Amino acid sequence: MATTVTLLDLDGGRRLEVRSVGSPELPAVLYCHGTPGAAVAFSTLEAHAEAAGLRLISWSRPGYGRSTTQRNRSVRSIASDAAAVVEHFSLTEFCVAGWSGGGPHALAIAAMTPGCVAALIIAGVAPATVPGLSFLEGMGEENIEEFSLAFEGGEEFEAFIAEAAEAMVEVLARDLVDALGTLAPPPDVKALEGPLGEAVAASFRHGCATTGAGWRDDDIAFVKPWGFDLDLVRVPVHIVQGTLDTMVPAAHGAWLVEHLRTATGVVFDEVGHISIWDHVAQEFLFLASQFTKPS
Repeated sequence: MATTVTLLDLDGGRRLEVRSVGSPELPAVLYCHGTPGAAVAFSTLEAHAEAAGLRLISWSRPGYGRSTTQRNRSVRSIASDAAAVVEHFSLTEFCVAGWSGGGPHALAIAAMTPGCVAALIIAGVAPATVPGLSFLEGMGEENIEEFSLAFEGGEEFEAFIAEAAEAMVEVLARDLVDALGTLAPPPDVKALEGPLGEAVAASFRHGCATTGAGWRDDDIAFVKPWGFDLDLVRVPVHIVQGTLDTMVPAAHGAWLVEHLRTATGVVFDEVGHISIWDHVAQEFLFLASQFTKPS
């Protein structure tokens, strides 16, 4: 598939690292990567998009990869970056997908960026400060430590992320099981042995290659109000989750399904946060079906 990587100049002097895979003639899905992460080759994702007849456009969020840091950004902030990407590619309509930490950002795009026709949230994070959800409950020990520090903020949190990001700079697929610890249940341990492990490791490495700022700023954005009302999401939203996910527990997906007026949800039994990618091919067909059909 044709692949291009562009450094897109934005207002205010920032740059955004943008990756496009597939023919410009195909309908586009904007993809929001996880936390930490970056816009890198992701064979499983690209295969799902290709099978559904979709072009895949992703970008490294501010502070990741070669994208300029944007301190004090909120989840809402991504909508203006998405608008710049949409304009750059001259898209009249598009759908959006987000995995893990990309989930909230995909919802912000669905709510606030004109032209979005549907959204797919794959094991996406729910808001941290809302009634009816215990944000940390069901997470693995590593995430509980990370987000507990994020809620507090300050130097200890900054030092934690800096150390964690440094460790990711040279991480290989074979290192991921140990690196993730309790965040990798048995189905994910098995999934990490194949192409998914290579993709996750590459995303971690590139995302943290120059700084941990993207990871830090994602976490801060997650634990404060997102900056937009979920009622602004009017397009169809499909939410998928796995019962064994200890990175983003299934309760997050259930909360989103309950509180998004246009949402439907699917829960995969005995599936974790990474192994879920082996179960979502049909969900990309759902995205493809939402585009306006030629007359």
